[in-house]
Amino acid sequence: MDDAGKRKALGEFIKTQRSQLSAAELRLGGSTRRRTPGLRREEVAQLCDISVTWYTWIEQGRTVSVSAAALARIAEALHLSRAKRAYLFELSGKKDPQAQDMQSEEIPEEFLAVTGNIKAPAYLLDRHWNAVSWNRAAKTLFVGWLDQKDGSKNLLEYTYCAPEATRLISDWEQRASRLAAEFRADCGMYLDEPDIAQLVARLNSASTAFQRAWNMHDVVEKEGGERRFTHPTLGQLAYRQVNLRVANRPELKLVMLLPA
Repeated sequence: MDDAGKRKALGEFIKTQRSQLSAAELRLGGSTRRRTPGLRREEVAQLCDISVTWYTWIEQGRTVSVSAAALARIAEALHLSRAKRAYLFELSGKKDPQAQDMQSEEIPEEFLAVTGNIKAPAYLLDRHWNAVSWNRAAKTLFVGWLDQKDGSKNLLEYTYCAPEATRLISDWEQRASRLAAEFRADCGMYLDEPDIAQLVARLNSASTAFQRAWNMHDVVEKEGGERRFTHPTLGQLAYRQVNLRVANRPELKLVMLLPA
């Protein structure tokens, strides 16, 4: 979808959500008899503290620059659900000011338990690519990472900084370089956040390989495919990697390594 298409889709989405709210629900004054269902543009504009003209242009998909703060006020005024709010910001190409707070919520126990019900190596990554859950098979496979009681559980720090990773991961240089590009694609809108900025700074300081890969500014989608390992006790291993996102917590990524 091009920029004009996104602006049109954004306007239509906001208009549709406006039509689904009633003044009675929001306890707004005025007559309850209306020609069309939903709130009036003037009412939403007032709730968002923006001009009616500006709001109208947004709904019409005109070439206007809508700030993230204004979009947040629109989302709140329209009482958007978490999924709808995420969709609103995705269409706008803006970063949700509340994204960090929303995604730092505690991970439900049932999500953490998923990996234990998978026979193949599986682990769950959070927004910063820290492993928050993994099964016994993954613990056995990833020596120097998931088998360690202490130490970082970050996938990037393991790949670039742990000596075990360079020996375990076949074609390490290619895989490591791609991993940095996948991380940039996944977290590109949040690189200015303190936790992510600190992670990147640590990696730049600790690994010249990461520094080279990161300075390439390459961006690729995280995808599956063949993964090969040279395990210190199990020998040569081959898998097909499958990546899934949790539907109502899209910052969580489930990675499974199925026998090839």
